[in-house]
Amino acid sequence: MNDLFCNCRLVGRRFRLAHILFGRDVIEVATFRGHHPGDKNKKNTNQSTDGMLLHDNVYGSIDEDAQRRDFTVNTLYYNINDFSVRDYAGGVEDLKNRVIRLIGDPETRYREDPVRMLRAIRFAAKLNMKINTTTAAPIPALSHLLQEIPSARLFEESLKLLQSGHGYATYAMLRKYNLFLPLFPSFKEHCTKDHSSKCEQMMALVFKSTDKGVVSEQRINTAFMYAAMLWYPVETRAESIAFNSDLSYYDAFMIAANDILYEQVKYTAIPRRFTAMIRDMWQLQLRLSLCSGTQAYKLLEQPKFRVAFDFLEMRAQVESGQLKELALWWDAFEKADSDDRNYMVHVLNKEHSTNKVRRCHKIKSCKHKTQPNHN
Repeated sequence: MNDLFCNCRLVGRRFRLAHILFGRDVIEVATFRGHHPGDKNKKNTNQSTDGMLLHDNVYGSIDEDAQRRDFTVNTLYYNINDFSVRDYAGGVEDLKNRVIRLIGDPETRYREDPVRMLRAIRFAAKLNMKINTTTAAPIPALSHLLQEIPSARLFEESLKLLQSGHGYATYAMLRKYNLFLPLFPSFKEHCTKDHSSKCEQMMALVFKSTDKGVVSEQRINTAFMYAAMLWYPVETRAESIAFNSDLSYYDAFMIAANDILYEQVKYTAIPRRFTAMIRDMWQLQLRLSLCSGTQAYKLLEQPKFRVAFDFLEMRAQVESGQLKELALWWDAFEKADSDDRNYMVHVLNKEHSTNKVRRCHKIKSCKHKTQPNHN
């Protein structure tokens, strides 16, 4: 393929593939895979001590390739000579019964490539199918094997899982089979049995919103999805840092943001172009919450104001109270004409001034009460 097409790129370390590029379209070409027990060439086949295939470049026949496939529904081959579908492992029957079934011994196949566990979840959620009992049984106990997968590959898998148009159903299945925390470990203290924590409510909102966007063919903002998902882990960490130090909340928040992102990229390697956007969205959340009258105009001119406001509205749905009032204020301010905006800013400045005086009186009162009595 590489010799035939000048627009061909060979990709993949574990199994070589040819990508033929036509503008934005990519046609992926693979050879038939064969069995490799007798092949001692480590460039062709190599396994880790856990049984994971590090290299899998043994080529074979279509019959051998069918047995090397992961699921029965993936063993269907279209014959262009007579326009028939060749089924080697009962895939058609499983499709009719809407069953995801692994070929071979499940534990062995998962150890060969732990990402197969994620693929089982993705296919089941996206196609509204059930995972065969034997296929599903080993998954929770083997979820730790995902730690052996390169974080760059897991990032790509996370997008396939959560941006397929069935992200919420996928998230629920990842939780069910203990596969969510190996991908997002910072959520450990936020996971509850009844899915009632702020963090879990936020994830439900962001996944359902993403699903609607996919269905309506809108452009999906990966940075927004990750920013919303990680917001409460960052907020919790920031509160802890601020409480246990003399740092301002803003400084504590910035440290927490860096910590959470640093930890997350170890598991799903979020590209820098996204982490920069995530930080911007988080900073804008603080500015939207703490702005004064004059800053309101500047924030409205920010290129990322709209996405930051959508983020704020999502948080308001989770928390209600003052945050909901803040979201309503920004919504009204954005839609108002210049005269109404000037009035809203005047009222806001007056409220800030009153609150400042009240804080000063409170501080003086506290100091007076704590003054030692020398009489």
